[in-house]
Amino acid sequence: MLGLIGKKLGMSAVYTADGVRVPVTMIEAGPCQITAIRTPDKHGYSAVQLGFGEAKEKALNKPEKGFFKKNELKLSAVLKEFRVDETGELNIGDNLDVSLFVEGEKIKVRGKSKGKGFQGVMRRHNFGGVGGTTHGQSDRLRAPGSIGGSSYPSRVFKGQRMAGRMGYQNVSVRNLEIIKIVPEKNLILVKGAIPGAINSIVELYK
Repeated sequence: MLGLIGKKLGMSAVYTADGVRVPVTMIEAGPCQITAIRTPDKHGYSAVQLGFGEAKEKALNKPEKGFFKKNELKLSAVLKEFRVDETGELNIGDNLDVSLFVEGEKIKVRGKSKGKGFQGVMRRHNFGGVGGTTHGQSDRLRAPGSIGGSSYPSRVFKGQRMAGRMGYQNVSVRNLEIIKIVPEKNLILVKGAIPGAINSIVELYK
């Protein structure tokens, strides 16, 4: 399942030949250099490691800089692996770009959802609250309520839905249609929304 690393640029809209307005997300996909190849004989699985973006030398540690220097590669800001059935004719140092995809193709996009910070149970788990302010309950409208019994089980079960950090999780969206590809700008326009904030890193899978 080869793919590309990209950056979400934001959303826009394009018109089809029939005059239909289609909402799209603009992704700067690649070019990505192949930085490493995993083989079943050596690593136990087949995969290709891709590098995206340019990194400053001071942003990398000594082993990372040595890795790029050894393979005579430019410094990459982001490294990710893509599983493949076989590495075939792929070689370290090769570049992959938007020509990997075609317009009309359905792809999967994976990214980190927007972080929402620490949220209560009503926003995080869609709780309905405890009801009206009767019997002196003046400050319990958005409270989570009871989280467990006293005599039994005398503890809180694992996985109990409570307040906590929300968002910033890996989210995948499948079957997104490629509406347009702009090769000279390394742009891919996919129909609909994808996870993540503007300028966040995403992965595109064939």
